[in-house]
Amino acid sequence: MFRMLFLLIVVMSAIEIGVFLWVGQLWGVGFVVFGIILTGIAGAWLAKKQGLETVERAREQLSYGRIPAGEIVDGICILIGAVLLMTPGFVTDIIGFLLLFPVSRIPFKNVLKQWIKSMINRGNITIFRR
Repeated sequence: MFRMLFLLIVVMSAIEIGVFLWVGQLWGVGFVVFGIILTGIAGAWLAKKQGLETVERAREQLSYGRIPAGEIVDGICILIGAVLLMTPGFVTDIIGFLLLFPVSRIPFKNVLKQWIKSMINRGNITIFRR
């Protein structure tokens, strides 16, 4: 797991540097810097908005005596999306925005749910102990 994460970080950094160079040559360095700042601000605002809405939906589910499982997965996606938007880079920003919008978040949620289920089935995650 650590090796995959390390490899992902290294590869993603190389891709982001390549995109920075390409966009910088195409539109200039000022555009790149402005784009990084703008997506960071917009991402922080959107993450806060989506996060608060998710917390409110979770509270509503709890008030009906239901476990807010979908809202928990939404919260994880929003957190990952916010972190990606805070890192400088256009590729990570695209993925981050996809994780923040409810409609585009659905495929990510399905993958995350399957991953969590597989970890539970393998015994890597224990929900209840006896």
